[in-house]
Amino acid sequence: MAHTLDIPSDAPRSAQYATLVTSLEHLLEGEDVRVANLANAASLLHMAFGWHWVGFYLVDPVRDALVLGPFQGPVACTRLFRGKGVCAAAWERAETVVVPDVEAFPGHVACSSLSRSEVVVPIRVNGEVVGVLDVDSVVLADFGPEDAQGLEAYVAVLERLWNLWR
Repeated sequence: MAHTLDIPSDAPRSAQYATLVTSLEHLLEGEDVRVANLANAASLLHMAFGWHWVGFYLVDPVRDALVLGPFQGPVACTRLFRGKGVCAAAWERAETVVVPDVEAFPGHVACSSLSRSEVVVPIRVNGEVVGVLDVDSVVLADFGPEDAQGLEAYVAVLERLWNLWR
């Protein structure tokens, strides 16, 4: 299914996110393969905002780590471990973490030296974090509360459908 994205770049980010949530719901209709849906979810965000890196890390309970999932952007770290980095912080806290300057974040894991700011949203299913949405920007302080709320609404679509996928 071809999908075009018609979001005016001059619209407020809150309006852009509202459109993206609706687009994501339509994009995922009828598909039950998780990796395909996460790939399209990453691509849709990347298309909309052109951020440096947009993707998912999924919980690997055997190794107690986050493992790289579908993404858009440059080559990424394959595994992220507890106690290190923004993704691990969001996973461990089960809450969204917005970092205006990644260099100032204790234990930041630099998968790309170009990343300057980051936002990570946990994906919670049945009360447990099963993965995170990770977004990196080359712009310092690119993310704020509006982005946290918009990305949480975006992730809520994935959380609602997660158990229907294989």
